[in-house]
Amino acid sequence: MSTLDYSIVIVYLVGMVGIGLYFSRKASSGIDSYFLGGRGMPWWALGASGMSSNLDISGTMINTAFIFALGASGFFIEIRGGVTLIMAFLMIFQGKWNRRALVMTLAEWMHFRFGKDKQGDVARLIAAFSIIIMTIAMITYFAIGSGKFVAEFLGIPSMLGLSPQFWAATFMIVLAMIYTVASGLYGVVWTDVFQGILIFGTIIFVCALALVSFDLPASFQVSVPLREGGFMAIETTRDAWTSMIPNWNLDLPEASAYSIYNLFGIAILFYLLKVTLEGSGGTSQYMIQRFFASRSDRESGLLSLFWTFLLSFRWPFIAAIATMGVVLGSQQGVIADPETVLPVVINQLVPIGVKGLLVAGLMAAAMSTFDSTVNAGAAYWVKDIYQTYLNPNASPKQLMTHSRVSSVIIVILGLGFMLLINNINEIWGWITSSLGAGLLIPTLARWYWWRMNGYGFAAGTVAGMVAAILQRLIFPDIPEYYSFMIATVSSLIGMIIGTFASKPTDENVLIEFYKRTRPFGFWGPVREKINQEKLSEINKENRRDILSTFMAVPWQVVLFLTSMSIILKRWDQFGWLLLLLIILSTGLYFNWFRHLSKEVKVD
Repeated sequence: MSTLDYSIVIVYLVGMVGIGLYFSRKASSGIDSYFLGGRGMPWWALGASGMSSNLDISGTMINTAFIFALGASGFFIEIRGGVTLIMAFLMIFQGKWNRRALVMTLAEWMHFRFGKDKQGDVARLIAAFSIIIMTIAMITYFAIGSGKFVAEFLGIPSMLGLSPQFWAATFMIVLAMIYTVASGLYGVVWTDVFQGILIFGTIIFVCALALVSFDLPASFQVSVPLREGGFMAIETTRDAWTSMIPNWNLDLPEASAYSIYNLFGIAILFYLLKVTLEGSGGTSQYMIQRFFASRSDRESGLLSLFWTFLLSFRWPFIAAIATMGVVLGSQQGVIADPETVLPVVINQLVPIGVKGLLVAGLMAAAMSTFDSTVNAGAAYWVKDIYQTYLNPNASPKQLMTHSRVSSVIIVILGLGFMLLINNINEIWGWITSSLGAGLLIPTLARWYWWRMNGYGFAAGTVAGMVAAILQRLIFPDIPEYYSFMIATVSSLIGMIIGTFASKPTDENVLIEFYKRTRPFGFWGPVREKINQEKLSEINKENRRDILSTFMAVPWQVVLFLTSMSIILKRWDQFGWLLLLLIILSTGLYFNWFRHLSKEVKVD
């Protein structure tokens, strides 16, 4: 990069630290302010912050790799997590269900659902420890991607036998830690908003550049990674590469690491099933923290809608970078490693000055994801373990000290595990299809099955996560749907045994939970205790939410594909996608948006 580019990056980094430190005093008033911003931040700021947090470098690099190697079909692989399809479920019902609990963390939520007796305590502790483990894994994932990206531009050398990628990731994380530790969610959200503006500007520029200046050749080569290391160039055509309609089967060489997606139709159906289960069960960590921090049911819906709309700009950016990578490869030889397409394109095709803004914008994306994850993860140690069980009489000063120290320790552990992982897709595939799958069944059942108790949640979570870790150690290279089945079946068995081996949750706890949350599902014995007028309200809301969800999921997919079709210049498919988008948007307006309420009154 030029001196101007470096200057832009330095000014950005100093600005981020300054904004974070500015909010440090406001965040230090207590852990409610530190982790939830006092539940007083506007919905648009929470939504913009959520968008920034989802735009991590690691995800952008692996998503670009799939589009580069497989064309528009690569989008459908990232239904597994990169499309963030869970937002459709959060927008319609999961966001407001979680907000109604009025808790700080998902682990604290376990007391709301299972009571404050022993079974509630066990569920809370297991939830806290499992989410801390997931947080460490996510930090490792973010560190690998940001390390690869930043090392490409800053020229960081190897030191003490550790790679440039490790030191680049450490540099990024230390900077983000300064304002995250100092200012909590206040600093996270407002730096994310600023970073979101920078990210949005760079997205618009790159998309315009690709649309105006880069035309795909009729045929060209792309590259896929090999299982045993190295890469293989394969031939494709412009029509095949830009088609938004995926093939049922891919014909990738068996030696390719991407050949696990050859049964493409089955893979897509598997990812849709997985996302439906995940979305129906809700999410954890930094995403759900935004909803715990929201001010009302209405604002939880609005922040989800805004979040999803902003996220839709990520995919045309990815398509633009992939297109530019293909054109560059046709001129000077195909880019070998698909995961390096993003930094290579920026290095070689983006002009001076704009390059600095783009690098700063993507560093912003990395730091915003990282700071949100760390802040949310630390809450589980402070609120659910230290304050609740180790030191119930802890002073506000002690709680703030633990908030900051636990953030640092979680980061150190995440960086340490970075040394054991080879590439981004390796850790991302394991997180989404194995480790995360171990949490899926108990996380889902807690909303919809009255008989499930705290012991069932704890047993299912432990069984699923242990199975995921053993699978990683014993069968590291099996297809994702096999690892998913191992984790989910183990979790299901553990949950059923734990639930029926112990007594049900106290009836009063269940009634209070049902009246405030209003979930659909198998709540027969509890519904019998609710008066008919209230039950009629709940039934009406549930029917509307279920129908809206069937519209919201395809709406989000079509929204993202429509924006991609513009960059890929598939005007034939753009017309049909736009028509479908209008129809789905109209349905959502009348069935969901008009009915957003400010709050649910509890008798």
